[in-house]
Amino acid sequence: MAFNNAVVQIFANYCVAAAESMAYTLVRTAHSTFIKETEDFSCALITPEGLAFASPRTLGATWYIGLDYGPVLSMIEDYRPGDIAMTNDAYSGHVATHTPDIVMWKPVFYQGVLICFVGGHIHNTDMGGAVPASLSRTLTEIEQEGIRFPPVKIVREGVLDESLIDIMAANVRAPAQNRGDLMAQIAMLHNGEKRVLEIIERFGPDDFGVGMETLLDHAEQQARQVIATIPDGDYFFAEYADEDSVAGKPMRLALNLQIRGEEAVLDYTGSDPQLASSLNMPTGGMVRHALALVGYHYVLYTLRDDILLNAGLDRPVRCVLPEGSVVNAVAPAAVGMRSLTCKLTHVLTFGAFSRAIPDRLPACAAAGLAIMSVKTMDSEGRMLMASLGPVGGGAGGMPMGDGSDGSGANVAFLRNTPVEINEAEVPILMRRYCLVPDTGGPGRHRGGLGLCMEFQVFSPGTMVTARNRDRTNFASWGLQGGQAGATAKFTRNPDTPEAEALGNSDIVHCRPGDVIRLEGCGAGGYGDPLAREPERVLKDVLCGHVSPGRARSDYGVVITENRVAVEETHTLRQTLREQTSSMPEPDAPFAYGAYRETFEARWTRERYAALTEILAGLPVAWRFFIKHQIFDALEARYAIGEVEEGAAIIHELFDELLIRYPTLSPRQHEAQVLDSWAG
Repeated sequence: MAFNNAVVQIFANYCVAAAESMAYTLVRTAHSTFIKETEDFSCALITPEGLAFASPRTLGATWYIGLDYGPVLSMIEDYRPGDIAMTNDAYSGHVATHTPDIVMWKPVFYQGVLICFVGGHIHNTDMGGAVPASLSRTLTEIEQEGIRFPPVKIVREGVLDESLIDIMAANVRAPAQNRGDLMAQIAMLHNGEKRVLEIIERFGPDDFGVGMETLLDHAEQQARQVIATIPDGDYFFAEYADEDSVAGKPMRLALNLQIRGEEAVLDYTGSDPQLASSLNMPTGGMVRHALALVGYHYVLYTLRDDILLNAGLDRPVRCVLPEGSVVNAVAPAAVGMRSLTCKLTHVLTFGAFSRAIPDRLPACAAAGLAIMSVKTMDSEGRMLMASLGPVGGGAGGMPMGDGSDGSGANVAFLRNTPVEINEAEVPILMRRYCLVPDTGGPGRHRGGLGLCMEFQVFSPGTMVTARNRDRTNFASWGLQGGQAGATAKFTRNPDTPEAEALGNSDIVHCRPGDVIRLEGCGAGGYGDPLAREPERVLKDVLCGHVSPGRARSDYGVVITENRVAVEETHTLRQTLREQTSSMPEPDAPFAYGAYRETFEARWTRERYAALTEILAGLPVAWRFFIKHQIFDALEARYAIGEVEEGAAIIHELFDELLIRYPTLSPRQHEAQVLDSWAG
């Protein structure tokens, strides 16, 4: 069969429909809220070499198309019809990206010949370990993050290995839920095999094999066409998490995007060292690892919405992921909250591409998405656990319109859980679930608003997990004159004398009657806020999205008696424009917010380059410690006013540390060893 453009699209539709059918099976049979409601899962049709050639477009996390199953496929010695293999070990083949993600794959045979695989992952609400839901930035070793399975067959020629499920059940907090989700995942794979065999019957095994490669080739060509529209050059960008550990220092991710014709390089050199927390990404240094390329996928999809979602998109690009860094951690580093770091890589990539084409991309999405879970007891003392869903913010303002509110952009694949479901799953009372006014970044096109979730707990010993808490300090940046969005807030017993700001805590021990409120951050705005049509500002005020006071201060729009005061608005906008024109030129086209601007005034790009050079020359085990020591030493210098401009101060501070910790110097360490031998 000749695979012309029409046949390619028809074949692609069949394959995507098969993947969609797999997803529907999982959603309809899963037990946990996090899968059947939030939809944190993936599924795909996979080549014999391990590359996804088709995936759903409407269900689950579509960005897992970049996972390369090749390394784990080869870890199973022999495949037979009816086999299913699985793993959730982040360091075995680097296909599972943290312990709660169980990845499964099933070979598809036709007339005794292996044609392809079907596979995917589910995120289990809990896999055991030190904390409920298995994930917290407090953890420092992967052994603390729950039970792990290296690549192993869970089904052999159609027979389920019950011993593996018994081992899991003995180590997790909700064994019945985990077993139910596991059975749903197996059903998903059975359905995928059935759908693939139907396609093979229609096209024939030979043409099916040709079709797989053709879909990858077609996606590659689409990606190359998009990249070719971007001017050649090197585009640097940096992003930050509030903390690299509990009450730690800011965590920095750096990216140098290199565009050359139809190809791109994503160089993460300059990102922070491997951390003594669980924010590390286990990429194995693979040049096309999914975790490092998610933002790239979203950029392609933004610039061309008919693009095929498969691994062919990654052929024109490669990544540089320095070993022993936060983007390429080595065992036994904890990796449970790699999702926080991964979401930062999304907006990091958006920023780098925005340097090249700011007129074609939106402002920063609300990157601080928290996944809320609760472990509590019912009235009879039985332990219950459930995910309450994601709490974040919307999409960034776009060149052509406002960002979506509440959810959007890189987190849109995570659905919200209905309040009724949450209250049925666990004994809590949802008090508020709404949008937060004045959180979207001001702009000609406003950034999306943040969400608010507020609930009350009633049982002693209740623990609330707020995975990925971030954006309490660093804001989501505005673009092309748009302003940064509001930061997030996390509070226990708000609006009372006992109110307690929880900052970026991700584990909260609650008393009966405690109220927990989380307000997600807002996305950045796009374009000059003073160019926003006054009637649109009025609509925002009437809808409760913007307060009258912020309409005046941010947009220069005066509203009286639910109407725009035209003359007052004209005068106020003239005044605000004159004030803006007298201000220093920012890092155009970005508006980062006051916190980042203050931080980068001390931690310049040159100082970070010096720090990166120093840390790269140290053993991995020392890097995180020395980073903190240098941060503290620089702050101490600023406190007494003894800091000169430039990067030399970083080397000076490190030289002082060498005196305090002589084993850091290879020559001094060698001398000490020789002395000890001589002694």
